[in-house]
Amino acid sequence: MSDLQLSQIENMIFIIRGQKVMLDSDLAKLYEVDTSQLNRQVRRNMNRFPSDFMFELNRDEFQALICQNGISKKGRGGRQKLPFVFTEPGIAMLSSVLTSERAISVNISIMRTFIKLRSFLAMESNLAEKVNKLERGTNELFKVVFERIDAIEDATPALTPNRKKIGIKIKE
Repeated sequence: MSDLQLSQIENMIFIIRGQKVMLDSDLAKLYEVDTSQLNRQVRRNMNRFPSDFMFELNRDEFQALICQNGISKKGRGGRQKLPFVFTEPGIAMLSSVLTSERAISVNISIMRTFIKLRSFLAMESNLAEKVNKLERGTNELFKVVFERIDAIEDATPALTPNRKKIGIKIKE
């Protein structure tokens, strides 16, 4: 798959119930099969798809996806049933159910995308940790600088205490 298709895969990954998942319809599109055909194969092999591999969205979750992502609504030529979503292990398991060459190459691309996302999250976490460490060090440095400035101000007498004030004078 090309880089364009990898970026398309990234856009098909959603976070639902705290897990990164892909919709059955998006997977079917990538595998170049009908969603009903993909779901039929999954239903025939339900013992391979425990709830941490795949689950069906509830109405509220599906409604949120419709609002956020423009998925077609029931009655407009769209979905008639609530969609299944697949986690990363569930997508890997699909390769044992869908055995075409296309399914194998798509699964490899999807797994690479999940790996890429994990590495981005790890980099982001490391970067946030470094920024926090830098902020703590910077705060300590400024604290020392301000303490020294205060000490210098306290130690030096006013240079010109009788100095004439500058500005506009208003007569009262």
